[in-house]
Amino acid sequence: MQIAKTITEIRACVSQARAAGKTVGFVPTMGALHVGHVSLIKAAAERCDFVVVSIFVNPTQFGPGEDFEKYPRPLDKDLAICEESGVDAVFAPSPAEMYPRQNLTWVTVEKVSEPLCGRFRPGHFRGVATVCAKLFNVVGPNAAFFGQKDAQQVAVIQRMVADLNMPLEIVVCPTVREPDGLATSSRNQYLSPQERKDATVIYRALQRSAELIREGKAAAAEITRYMGEVLRQVPALRIEYVSIVDAESLDDLRRVEGKVLVAVAARLGSTRLIDNIVVDATAK
Repeated sequence: MQIAKTITEIRACVSQARAAGKTVGFVPTMGALHVGHVSLIKAAAERCDFVVVSIFVNPTQFGPGEDFEKYPRPLDKDLAICEESGVDAVFAPSPAEMYPRQNLTWVTVEKVSEPLCGRFRPGHFRGVATVCAKLFNVVGPNAAFFGQKDAQQVAVIQRMVADLNMPLEIVVCPTVREPDGLATSSRNQYLSPQERKDATVIYRALQRSAELIREGKAAAAEITRYMGEVLRQVPALRIEYVSIVDAESLDDLRRVEGKVLVAVAARLGSTRLIDNIVVDATAK
């Protein structure tokens, strides 16, 4: 496994792979790798000949008072996971490598970045879109792999790639969950044992929404009200939003029709958790 810390080094690695006729799969991460990331790496390896993983805690997607400074950075452990998973090259740049001067060029994806988390994290998706555009330009993959758990991020990246005619495919992989339903996340390690137990209520609320939709409930406000009742079974949970939106545009819906995204964001202690499911209202 090759480890590149500069743009020049990773471009050389990828150029060699391309010269050998290999297709390049890319898994962008902020490190603190877990089984969800490993599932993306495996998906990339199944579809591509040469797998690149980036490990970069991107400062431009963190707002004031967010957890940039304390975000976990276990690089040695991450590199071991990558090697065990068969990764061909890791790109682990410093902030100075990715942003060598004041950044004056930004990628803003309108509309899909505005609802859901966009209401609570202003500027977040501008940072996400910009760093992904930079990474795609640096690595030049044939396909990039993202998890469904970050559904709004996926929507933003898909729209950016389509609108800017970027020559790569965005592959969305299923959310990986713990046995009790909690979506895997690097931030789960912030949770205390009690908070970790309480966090499972989020998936229970999402499951409740799917049950109601299968039963024929169509009023989004009614479904989210029932979900709120489930979530409030954990008094320590502070709800940011419970939303049902169009699965592609992320527009708020009054009635559930076709494929919808049911999404929750909430806080336990200092930890912000997000989760979602896609439900097809036509599949009873």
